[in-house]
Amino acid sequence: MTDDATPAARHAAATDIALVGTGAALVAVCSLLAIPVGSAGVPITLQTFGVLLVGAVLGARRGAFAVLLYLLVGFAGLPVFAEGVGGLATFGRPSIGYLLAFPIAAWVAGAVTHRGSRRWTAHLVRLVLAVTAATLVVYAIGVPVLALRIGVGLPEALAINAAYVPFDAIKAVVVVIVAGAVHRAYPDLVRS
Repeated sequence: MTDDATPAARHAAATDIALVGTGAALVAVCSLLAIPVGSAGVPITLQTFGVLLVGAVLGARRGAFAVLLYLLVGFAGLPVFAEGVGGLATFGRPSIGYLLAFPIAAWVAGAVTHRGSRRWTAHLVRLVLAVTAATLVVYAIGVPVLALRIGVGLPEALAINAAYVPFDAIKAVVVVIVAGAVHRAYPDLVRS
């Protein structure tokens, strides 16, 4: 690396660190609002909104790292998860599968959003596909773990999860709108 490239590389690394930290903080803030639903012990939160937005805006790598940082801080004991929970006891909660799915979902949202053409229409279609695929990842991991944690069969866990689908659909629409606006304002965030 030449001396001229070093400041640019340092700037890029500092930018990545700042964006990852900000993304983790956004997901933590989104967990503050938790509405209990049913007896399964998994509240409705804005965490999935934060995870999808961070992935879609920051891209696969930075988005996944932001969510991993959020999880590490929570598992270390800070009460950043829904209902002010944190620490290793979180692994005993019914929602642990959803939490563990979040970094993968952020990666998927970013990978799909940041691939291909920069044409605006194609970009919006990718955003819709990205949030849909990422939400399905959360369900694919979260629902089976929920079934194991609360001792029910997969069909019953799917029925329990169905209560969250309308809220997740609304969050996904808002993510497409917000991420699209951010990408229009800051097109350099979208990396092919």
